[in-house]
Parts: sequence; structure tokens; C-alpha cells
Amino acid sequence: MNKTHNCFFIRILGKQILFCNVLLFIFLFMSCTQKGTDYYSELEKDVKNPSTIEEYENGIAAHNAQIKKITDLDSQTGIWYKILGSRYLDKKMYGKALESFQMAIQYYPDNANLYYYVGVCAGYMAKASLDYDADGENPQRLRYLNLAESSYLQAINYNPSYSRALYGLGVLYVFELNRPLNAIPYLEKLLTVESKHLDGMMVLARAYYVTGNNDKAIALYDKVIAETTDKTRKSEAEANKKIVLNQSYNNQE
Repeated sequence: MNKTHNCFFIRILGKQILFCNVLLFIFLFMSCTQKGTDYYSELEKDVKNPSTIEEYENGIAAHNAQIKKITDLDSQTGIWYKILGSRYLDKKMYGKALESFQMAIQYYPDNANLYYYVGVCAGYMAKASLDYDADGENPQRLRYLNLAESSYLQAINYNPSYSRALYGLGVLYVFELNRPLNAIPYLEKLLTVESKHLDGMMVLARAYYVTGNNDKAIALYDKVIAETTDKTRKSEAEANKKIVLNQSYNNQE
């Protein structure tokens, strides 16, 4: 008896669920239809049932005005995300800045500056990614470094002479990814864009040194020593030059 009662109850419940789903479908369909009607009514409030050339032209103008409002709003939204990212970056809130710049790219996908800033933020986030599990692995750091690399490369793709992206990529390859050979062409390109980029010279000299191009490294350190007015940079260049000279001398023995 109880078993029959349960089965009857399940069948009734099933009919109720099906009935509710049908009602929900009808409600959503009517809602979407109403929204579509409201949308077209808004667009056609000035021109209904056009029949003459003038009325058609007025209708097109009205539609274009609505479209311009939408595109202008989207454009401004992208700018706001960029400004927000810059504010976070100024406060060294690199994670929030990264999110904002990524959103800005959704509106301006060919803006080299945005990709550069994503690279900067990703680089900082990589430094903040620690091996909390203490297992000798840090996949999050690697993901951020890969993001920084791809972002700098994208910035350079849109602007091949973008000196900040060229320098950032060079630093990333030399000091973070341990790929100095990859850094050399980008840093050499940087010095054709800004011939007195002393920081770029220092990083390129380092790349030359660790890849065995000691003569080129020494020449660059000499250039930095001759041109810099910063005592700290000059002392660093002199010390690095001495290291390269000592290695070159030892290799000749």
C-alpha cells in the first residue's frame, strides 16, 4: 500500500516539475520577446513604418545615433579600466592592477601599452609567488613569468620600437627566465631605438658575458663608465668589467 502511494506521488511530482518547466520556458520566451520589442521600439520611436527615402534615411540616422552611444560607452569603459589599473600600479597593488589591465584589453586588444603593463604586473606577481608547499615546485610563478613574456612580446608585436617593452623583456630573459641568448636581439634593438639607454646597456653586457661574448660585454661596460653620471651605476659597471677581464685572462692561460 505504501509502495503504491509512493509511486503515485512520484508520478504526480514529475508532472508538476514538467508543468513548471513549461511555464518557465513560456515566461522567458515572453520576456525576451518583450525586451526585443522594447529595443526596436526605442530605435524606431522617431520613425515607424518608413516608406519614403527620407524616412528610411531618418531611421538609419536614429539607429546610428544609438549605436554611437553604445560604442562611446564601451570606449570610455576601457579607458576607466586602464586608469584604474594605473592607480593600482601606483599603489603597488599588482594583482588588482593586472586584473584591470586585462579587462582594458577586452576593449582595446591592439593597445601595446596595456600589454606592457600586464607584463610589468605579471613580473611583480611572479616575485610574490612563493613555494608555500615547500615541495621545490612553484607553478604559479612560472605561469606569471610566461604571462609576462607573452605580454611583452605582444606589446612589441604591435610596436616593434617600444623601448620599455624591449627592456622589460630583456630583463625577464636575463634575470628571471635564465635565457640570456633570447634577450640579446631585443636589447640590441633597444639600443638602436635609444642609443644611450644605460640600463639597457648594463643588462645587455650581462647577457653578452654569460653567453661568452666577453669583448662585447667589456665594450658596453666601458661605454656605461664613460657616459653615466650615476656613481652607483659607474661603480657597478667597473666591478662587472673587472670580473669579465679576469675571466678572459684566466681563459687565455
